[in-house]
Amino acid sequence: MTLLDETPETRYLQLADTLAEAIRRGTLLPGSRLPSVRRCAQTHSVSINTVVSAYRTLEDRGLIEARPQSGFYVRSTLPALKMAPQPSGRIEPPADDVLALIDAVFAAQQNPQFTNISLACPQTADFYPGGKLGRMLSSQLRRQPNLIGQYALPPGSLRLRQQIARRAMTLGMLLEPGDITLTHGCMEALQLALRVITRPGDCVGLESPTYFYLLPLLASLGLKALEIPTDPQHGLSLDALELLLNEKRLNAVIVMPTVQNPLGCTMPPAAKKRLARLMNDHQVPLIEDGLYAEIQFGAALSPAVKSFDSDGWVLFCSSFTKTLAPDFRIGWISGGRFNEALRKLKAVSSMSESQLLSETLATFLESGGYDHHLRNLRKRYAAQVDEARALIARHFPRGTRATQPAGGFVFWVEFPAGVDSVALFHQLLEEQICLTPGTLYSPSGRYRNALRLSCCYPFNARYTQALARVGAKACEMSGLPPGIAQDG
Repeated sequence: MTLLDETPETRYLQLADTLAEAIRRGTLLPGSRLPSVRRCAQTHSVSINTVVSAYRTLEDRGLIEARPQSGFYVRSTLPALKMAPQPSGRIEPPADDVLALIDAVFAAQQNPQFTNISLACPQTADFYPGGKLGRMLSSQLRRQPNLIGQYALPPGSLRLRQQIARRAMTLGMLLEPGDITLTHGCMEALQLALRVITRPGDCVGLESPTYFYLLPLLASLGLKALEIPTDPQHGLSLDALELLLNEKRLNAVIVMPTVQNPLGCTMPPAAKKRLARLMNDHQVPLIEDGLYAEIQFGAALSPAVKSFDSDGWVLFCSSFTKTLAPDFRIGWISGGRFNEALRKLKAVSSMSESQLLSETLATFLESGGYDHHLRNLRKRYAAQVDEARALIARHFPRGTRATQPAGGFVFWVEFPAGVDSVALFHQLLEEQICLTPGTLYSPSGRYRNALRLSCCYPFNARYTQALARVGAKACEMSGLPPGIAQDG
């Protein structure tokens, strides 16, 4: 098709329509990169300005997206998940079959013979700056060999806490090193927070769906879980939360308001501000899990709920395990009004984190290498999430929907009727493929038609074939063909 006979005013629209038709027909696949502006201009014998206008038109139509310093990419046609199922709000202990299923998933995830498409841990060294950290660790040990002969004491390395306080400003938090206690990963930070602010028998509000390891953690502490409706685009329902707070049914709340696991959504800043005000007004502690907060895809980072905390009722937890050094197992917590109690509990629980590893991380953060690493990580995860959603659109049953993450590398997939993700999990184990059924993310075992997928693996043939195989089995269960229906 030639565009030479068109007038300048309509030429870019004709080009946009031509490219849109190529996207509709599947010639340009979801997740694929469009030709550069210069090459497209040469191919269609038009000016660069015409191509730029055409690409902007396709952006406005929601068909493509621009990625800084990378180019234009076809957006996934996978339907977005608009509203999650609404929990009843009943207080229930984690069902035994849910806890047993968690054990089965963990066992499969640890087997190197299995292809894992759900574990939220990057599995290869190219996701981490291991070489640089190794050299820094060796240099640190040469300069201070006495570090391995000393006991580290809470709250941990001052240098690292200074760097954490500096980085917290990018999330809107004004912290001092004295506000921070180093922990053994984010899970210990969550556990310490719960032990300080609750007693056995207390009720803790959770997002629904929520991070599944919170369920056995609450059970081990004798705590009850109450599910709170959570929108897959905007996060926790603040109206439902306010009602529960007014009824005095909650002793604490745990939320992941920025890049939520498993949905991938981020609450708008205004909602975060309202959440902080609710917790302060009702004087109920809020544990904010900020594990993925630095892997947001947007140009500017959304602020933490903690940044709006006026009276210290928000406890912020995070770690470097997902972004920098999993085996270092170094996390941290800023406990607000509970800071001193947290520090004392840390001392009698596990003393402190390795001074050698902490100083190594501090050196890396001081060098500026972390910011460069995060920029590459965000770009890679954004591209891999798009590619995974495109594969789902191609291979999963018609009617499948999924969330569009605001960051990180996990997202939520909801199957059409007839697909049981627990049965799917057991069937695929026989083919050495491991996924995480949606029922794990609910204390009462909801979401049997959903699953969480992870995109923190190399997108090689092994991963893509496993994803296609999940789609094929789901198509068998539902009796529906694969692929997204085309309009018209």
